[in-house]
Amino acid sequence: MAEIATIARPYAEALFKACTAGVGVDLGAAAAWVDELAAIAANPQLRQLSDNPKVSPEQVFDVITGVAKSALPDMARNFLRTVIDNGRLDALPEVAAQFRALVNRSSGSSDAVVYSAFPMDSAALDGLGASLEKRFGRKLNLTVQQDESLIGGIRVVVGDEVLDTSVKARLEQMKAALTA
Repeated sequence: MAEIATIARPYAEALFKACTAGVGVDLGAAAAWVDELAAIAANPQLRQLSDNPKVSPEQVFDVITGVAKSALPDMARNFLRTVIDNGRLDALPEVAAQFRALVNRSSGSSDAVVYSAFPMDSAALDGLGASLEKRFGRKLNLTVQQDESLIGGIRVVVGDEVLDTSVKARLEQMKAALTA
């Protein structure tokens, strides 16, 4: 995947520079529409459509903008048109990941995924977020995913760091200790 990452880097950096140079451009909003475009571009049916030589880049652009849930700002439309015209639609998910990393680096925060065995209410998530920010020493953008295989507790992934306090992890530690 290094090739896709290499292709995506100039697009992510150019978009970041355009967003930070633009007056009134919200990086959070830009990250949201880039993520939405990346999710659309990752669809296998859309990739098949875009690879069809009988389909013009304008038709692909119209399909993507039609599928987008929100109205795309002019910057998003121009960016999408550039990506499609250069035949780099398959790199868009990686562009979004690199763009989010640049946004996080500029704001001093990180994305964190909390895997929980049970649904979490907003009060519990707020308390957990405060504790995790102290533990990791930076602001965290939390997303929650339910994983019933954990049995109980949580597993938090921040970049390449993992904090696993789940029942499943404790049982595996006990199994390793008993078999050693």
